[in-house]
Amino acid sequence: MASPGLAPVVLPRSLWANRREVVWLFLRLGATAFGGPAAHIALMETETVRNRSWLTAEEFLDLLGATHLIPGPNSTELAMHLGYRRAGYWGLWLAGTAFILPAAILVTGLAALYERWGNLPSTGRLLYGIQAVMIAVVIQAAWGLGKSSLNRPWLIIVAGVVWSLRRAGVHELALLLAAGCFGSVRQRFWITPGSSVFALPILGLTTPWSALMTWLGGLPVVVRLFLIFLKIGAVLYGSGYVLLAFLQSDLVDRLHWVTAGQLMDAVAVGQATPGPVLTTATFLGYLVGGPAGAAAGTIGMFLPAFVFVAMTCRWLPQLRKTGRWGPFVDGVNAASLGLLADVATQLGRAAIVDAGSAALALISLGLLLRTRVNSVWLMLGGAAVGWWIHG
Repeated sequence: MASPGLAPVVLPRSLWANRREVVWLFLRLGATAFGGPAAHIALMETETVRNRSWLTAEEFLDLLGATHLIPGPNSTELAMHLGYRRAGYWGLWLAGTAFILPAAILVTGLAALYERWGNLPSTGRLLYGIQAVMIAVVIQAAWGLGKSSLNRPWLIIVAGVVWSLRRAGVHELALLLAAGCFGSVRQRFWITPGSSVFALPILGLTTPWSALMTWLGGLPVVVRLFLIFLKIGAVLYGSGYVLLAFLQSDLVDRLHWVTAGQLMDAVAVGQATPGPVLTTATFLGYLVGGPAGAAAGTIGMFLPAFVFVAMTCRWLPQLRKTGRWGPFVDGVNAASLGLLADVATQLGRAAIVDAGSAALALISLGLLLRTRVNSVWLMLGGAAVGWWIHG
């Protein structure tokens, strides 16, 4: 007897034809979809609902809602769900790989060029403006996410507490788990003075991970890169920009493999290229471990998403309708915004170095908040301004 949930929708054509269609569609989207997750989702809706009738608009929204219940990049996971609906489990793996691959190849090439020329004065002039614009992009992302996610007073409080605790050095994974558990406890028992105590034991769960990374310190760098990005991909909720909190903690503060400036440059490249923003992991992996590091970072970052979607694609869209996991996800999303605010503070110190960069960041932020300008154009403008100021 078939298990309950959403089964793949295979139209009356060859399954191989459906698989080929999935590959070509998501290769094209992965190579041309600029603008971040919101733009990716809009393009996928246009292609799969309006142009190809793979599923209805209501089913598309169910799948989109399901992606918010599991960690990982929402637009990439949505591509996997759509591939599954069209061509089964093969379609899931083919859609995800096709969507990631063009950006990963492009970012690897850019990382190679950056490693060779990144310290030259001419490149520094470009990055001066790009980094200032990136701060505005991060703030705008946090603002937009906050308006939709922090819609109740307790969520605002959670975000503020997480920001404060992260500034005090508490591990970001512990904060995410504690916030999610607090949301679940609050939903079940309402809110009592001692309810948050149930979430406090979660703070000890990161000790085994820290001990493991210390024990594995003698392994090759590529292996450690893979494990670090595997951990991040397995717990990343809220937004691709929350990736910054984990990267800042692991690669900059703890291991000192990259600088804060290099982290900003990696995020800028991930934002300026088509496909998933999380190919930032590809760029940083290359800087730390060369081509093998780029592959390790990419596979580690995206592998959990493949596994989570494969495990849940049949029943998760139905679970979303029950609302049982809603409070947990709400708490995690609020914590993610607190982490994002902390990272924006730290990266702002690296990017805003004088009055010119401050003015460029403020102007960019105003344009992002008041217009629909694509951040890619702003980064190109920032690069031109940086070249002109330091020309």
